[in-house]
Amino acid sequence: MPTNLLVTGANGQLGNEMQRIVAANPGRVKAFFTDVDTLDITDANAVEAFVQQHSINVIVNCAAYTAVDRAEDDTALCTKLNVDAVVNLAKAARNHGARVLHISTDYVFDGYNCRPYEETDEPNPKSVYGVTKLQGERELLKYATDSIIVRTAWLYSPFGKNFVKTMLALGESRDTLSVVCDQVGTPTAAADLATAIFAIITADEWKPGIYHFSNEGAISWYDFTKAIHRIARISGCTVSPIKSKDYPTRAVRPFYSVLDKTKIKAAYGITIPYWEESLARCIAELKSCN
Repeated sequence: MPTNLLVTGANGQLGNEMQRIVAANPGRVKAFFTDVDTLDITDANAVEAFVQQHSINVIVNCAAYTAVDRAEDDTALCTKLNVDAVVNLAKAARNHGARVLHISTDYVFDGYNCRPYEETDEPNPKSVYGVTKLQGERELLKYATDSIIVRTAWLYSPFGKNFVKTMLALGESRDTLSVVCDQVGTPTAAADLATAIFAIITADEWKPGIYHFSNEGAISWYDFTKAIHRIARISGCTVSPIKSKDYPTRAVRPFYSVLDKTKIKAAYGITIPYWEESLARCIAELKSCN
């Protein structure tokens, strides 16, 4: 049976990378890329009708409310997108025999670990964003038990707004910059995540469950910024390390949110690039577009 693929949030970082990998693999899937202008996933009837009309058998949900600090005050909309919309997709999938691959986040953890988080570790989110993403996971598995959840972290790409593009712009426009050094995680190139997702949805066997995916390695935001500037050959900006307490934010960030990728590599034979290799590719692409 041909795979009729629905990708939500297609205008975002991951959605754009999904469009590129589908285009690079013609004939593998028939894809329908939607965003809020073409399919409002908070509208249960609209989701049901779309899945039925296009005989969708796989849904990749890249849509989410990801403004972490704004979510602390915008709880209603954050919940609508990260929980209610996921319920709509799950129910439509259940009703029409489709499968769901849903993107979640390292923010479901509290960040108090001293080793990479495994899928079996107990979530304990400390922000509205993290709480709603965890609720979305649980609602999905309640209605569509054979779903796949992929938790990721520190996503960046040539598309949209992200940390890499912000640090490049600030590095070119400022003489000095202070970046937190006591939050450690792993940057994730959206292109690498899209490659992993495509491998999963085109694999011979669908293996439901929760998986973790980020690039390999671990680094602080400060060290990440230094690497961004070094690779981009930005030398006129002095980057200084500061502690999180000296850079207060509305939402609490995990201090340590490195994800263990053993499970996804074993299940799908995925090779994951080191974060610095993927960062260099992204920066080269950004430079070639300027």
